Amino acid sequence: MTTATKNGTTDLSITIPMLDLRILRVKLVGDSPLISHRWSDKAKREMLDKQMKKAKQAKEAKNPEEDYNQSMYRFHEGRDQRDEKIWDGVSYGFPSTGFKNAAVTAVTHVAGMTKVAARGMFHVNLGQDLVKINGTPEPREDMVRIQMTTDIRYRGEFREWSVDLDVQYNAAAVSPEQVVNLFNVAGFAVGVGEWRPEKNGSFGMFHVATTDDG
Repeated sequence: MTTATKNGTTDLSITIPMLDLRILRVKLVGDSPLISHRWSDKAKREMLDKQMKKAKQAKEAKNPEEDYNQSMYRFHEGRDQRDEKIWDGVSYGFPSTGFKNAAVTAVTHVAGMTKVAARGMFHVNLGQDLVKINGTPEPREDMVRIQMTTDIRYRGEFREWSVDLDVQYNAAAVSPEQVVNLFNVAGFAVGVGEWRPEKNGSFGMFHVATTDDG
């Protein structure tokens, strides 16, 4: 409806279509080990010192156990507990954005959808930084090459793992079947964590749980 006013302007009565927002619980089950790759406090401090052009300090002695612990995200109400010193008995998580990005990237393997559209169709664990990992980590040692330098890295690996995602989606734009399919394709073609398929690896692969998974 359009209404004319005395000063010559018009008032528009606009009807805004309601978003059809729904929540879908999706359980992902790991098909290959998930390697956690959180930036350690030491690495972030060294990066900041370099950007601030501080004098370079002598390199600290490598501490495998500390590097292993620092490679993982501690989970508590969706927040990274990096200030907590006690590791025993804590739960572990992984960035929720990692799973959303994997599903968005999977669009390149699905017909009839674009990555730009997919980013606005759904969100993962809205308002939470981390998704809880159901699994127990183990330390792993890897030789890595960075430019011309070879280094030894100690990181946490979850050999058997799963996560439960709360996916909020707009049912007016995408169906639950399409959402589930995106995550299933993401688990095979993209993955999460270090050395995932997207980065020419085979770690961090997963599938959407079915009745056969129990």
